[in-house]
Amino acid sequence: MHYTGTIWRPPYEARSLLLEITAGCTHHKCKFCTLYNDLPFNFRMSSIKDIESDLLELQTALCDPISKITSSMTGNKPFTADRVFLTGANPFVLSYGKLSEIAALIHRYLPFIKTIGSFARITDISSKTDDELSNLSDMGYDALTIGIETGDDKALEFMKKGYVSADIIKQCSRLDKAGIRYSFFYLAGISGVGRGEVGAKFTADVCNQLNPILIGANMLTVYPDSALFNEIKNGNWREESELEKYIEIRTLIEHLKIETSVAAMGSSNAFHFQADIPRGKEKLLAFLNKIINNVSEGELMAYRKNVKHL
Repeated sequence: MHYTGTIWRPPYEARSLLLEITAGCTHHKCKFCTLYNDLPFNFRMSSIKDIESDLLELQTALCDPISKITSSMTGNKPFTADRVFLTGANPFVLSYGKLSEIAALIHRYLPFIKTIGSFARITDISSKTDDELSNLSDMGYDALTIGIETGDDKALEFMKKGYVSADIIKQCSRLDKAGIRYSFFYLAGISGVGRGEVGAKFTADVCNQLNPILIGANMLTVYPDSALFNEIKNGNWREESELEKYIEIRTLIEHLKIETSVAAMGSSNAFHFQADIPRGKEKLLAFLNKIINNVSEGELMAYRKNVKHL
């Protein structure tokens, strides 16, 4: 398999086949992000030759009759998958033609695959027509993961995300229309000290107009090689406390009015949780209140300092 640098995937894609289509990020300007700093380039698409080679390798590994017989004899359950996750910061940026070609290759080599997922930026959606999005849905593209981070325009602009909340609503509404489901990544702490709950309310307002299947909360962790670290050092931005971040997440959940799941599963979170809302809202709020009322800032900060990399 061809993989370049650190390979990132959402926690809930653990059983998906990982296929490298791109490496790096087309935007590469978010002040808090260091995920792709280990690459010597900003963005690169894999060659079709490499993609086909990897698909052939996956086909051999998953469909090889000898492997199936061996698994049966040893009592081991063979690995199965019905989903491919395309790796890279935003493979969905590729043209409709390229994404169509890649889907055709996936279904040719792995006919048992039902859906194709990836990370996507809001701006990746705007480059495609409504008909193209609908066709991509028919090809199996579904359950994209979009790092909206927040609905707070002030924070989005400061962090140089490259879009504002109105763009999130417009483009994700187009995904809804096309039948492509999506999950959001929410970044607690992105609004800065004293603005966490403000940002959470803005984010809830955005989400309440859309249909994310999951809202994944992550905690802002500032690393020395980020542009945000220099902003803090120069006195241009102040970070929230760790307890403020949990209060922020609580506020977000309190103001959500849609049916969705809310989760904290990544390593940036000292405490992990997942719940469907509104059914599990009160239980989840009680869990967060327990953290806020019983865990000290020092304990949470000690965890944050030990998160060496996301």
